[in-house]
Amino acid sequence: MRIPILLGALLLVLGCREKTAAPAPAPVPVIAAEAIVRDQPIYFEAMGQTLGSQDVEIRARAEGVLESVHFREGGMVAAGDLLYAIDPSTLEANLAQAQGNLAQAEAALDKARRDVARLTPLWKKNAVPRQMVDDAEAAERSAAGAVDTAKAAVENVRIQLGYTKIFAPISGLIGKTEVKPGNLVGRGQDTLLTTISALDPIHVRFSISERDYLALRQAYADKIQAAPEAPAAVFDLVLADGSTWPQKGAVVFADRNVDPTTGTLLLEVAFPNPDGILRPGQFGRVRAPVRQIANAVLVPQRAVQELQATYSVYVIGADGCAEFRPVQIGPRIDNLYVIEAGLQPGEKIVVEGGQKLQNRMPVAATLQDAVSAAAPNAPAAE
Repeated sequence: MRIPILLGALLLVLGCREKTAAPAPAPVPVIAAEAIVRDQPIYFEAMGQTLGSQDVEIRARAEGVLESVHFREGGMVAAGDLLYAIDPSTLEANLAQAQGNLAQAEAALDKARRDVARLTPLWKKNAVPRQMVDDAEAAERSAAGAVDTAKAAVENVRIQLGYTKIFAPISGLIGKTEVKPGNLVGRGQDTLLTTISALDPIHVRFSISERDYLALRQAYADKIQAAPEAPAAVFDLVLADGSTWPQKGAVVFADRNVDPTTGTLLLEVAFPNPDGILRPGQFGRVRAPVRQIANAVLVPQRAVQELQATYSVYVIGADGCAEFRPVQIGPRIDNLYVIEAGLQPGEKIVVEGGQKLQNRMPVAATLQDAVSAAAPNAPAAE
């Protein structure tokens, strides 16, 4: 009876020894970075679209056949440059007719005046009745009115004739021509020919919430009170490629009221654009600092995992194991998150490869700079 019991105990001990002797799991390769600590400005941000500080539509105000185009599409033009010429022959004929009508009206007025001058002395001598003098004076007044009407008709045709030459009203970048030579323009409505945009400065139009508007007013209350007519240039423009425009912008327009349907206020910010690099229609993010966080802790956005509105990171401990750590996130700055709670300065966090981890798993970390690791094209862990 004792032999089977001893054999069973021996097998149990050997089995335990085999389990305890199992190899430890291999470290998981990950990319890690040390949390950034710096004084961090917190920005207001909004998506906007560029437009010229002046966008002028060039339209045909005279009816006729377009004769010629005198500019290079997509080029710069100066105020006063000839842009289009419309065939003036019809209007020149109308001007000649109007001038003829004016000559007839002036001749009729001259005759009416001579009649009044001839009949008035005769009436005073009772040689003609008063009725003849009254009729002559009425004819004189009618002829004077006809002359004024004819002069206005001549002036109107001259104005229309002036519209056959179309000049640039402002200096700026001109778009493509909407009408080619040979087309009839100006019939029934003012035909759109092209558009000119003044590019320096260039404006960015966007909408902000009422809350953001109040935050901006509070952040810059001192500057607004000091120079209410000279807005401070505090806005940055982040372009589509992620670069920041080197010139600062200032508010040049704020709408009269907050839109009650959307709860937003329309703003325009002007940015210097001396080389004309920015064009109307581009999209970008407009931002301005509204407060400052001293010794803020920041980590790459890629390092933060979200599940059911809770956020977490993996922190690499001194023993080389990754610890699952819930955190409280704050504002996002470019590709970084401000961590408001749950992470200490100097701790290393997993940026890439966290989806393969579980709590307390060993890792083989490749350390990167946090800003480089936050970039969208940063290398992934193998």
